[in-house]
Amino acid sequence: MEDAQAVGMLVRRCVAGDAVAWEEIVQRYNRRIYNICYRFAGSTDDAQDLTQEVFIKMYRTLNSYDVERGAFMTWVTTITRNLLVDHFRKSRQDRVTDSIDAVPSGHEDDALPLSDRIRDKAPTPDARAQSRETRDTVHRALEKLSPELREAVILRDLQGMDYREIAAVLRVPEGTVKSRINRGRAELARLLQRTYRQVM
Repeated sequence: MEDAQAVGMLVRRCVAGDAVAWEEIVQRYNRRIYNICYRFAGSTDDAQDLTQEVFIKMYRTLNSYDVERGAFMTWVTTITRNLLVDHFRKSRQDRVTDSIDAVPSGHEDDALPLSDRIRDKAPTPDARAQSRETRDTVHRALEKLSPELREAVILRDLQGMDYREIAAVLRVPEGTVKSRINRGRAELARLLQRTYRQVM
């Protein structure tokens, strides 16, 4: 959990023009925002672009964050979610094919960050391929869920947010959040079962 006082101080410093404070905010939240964007967008390029857009929006509206009204991560996730909803509406037609064709075959190494391209002793290429395949399978299944179910499952199971935080981000009652998560998980399990049956 984040320390509300420390984050509040960081935000105040940033609003006052402290560039170091802004860098610290970016470092602290970059990975989580990127992960949310990637789960929705389906490609590393789109996720990076969207993450940058989120930070631009955050920077412009940072003075509107109110410590009394909730956790900073909830505020950040709300901004991210709103931006993703807009993105989803604009690119609804392209989404299904984009994620499947995101990495052209034969150029997968070019799409990986340098840290993944440097050889190390763990894990083996087979294990890495298996892990990537599993991640891609789950991602494709996630994309088949309705946006309401998908975002609830992502925020709960992949971002680790609690029901109250998710309810605040989505602006729906906690009961609705729980219902969407349960329905989303059930639908995801059904889609994954079907996928694995086809592979066997």
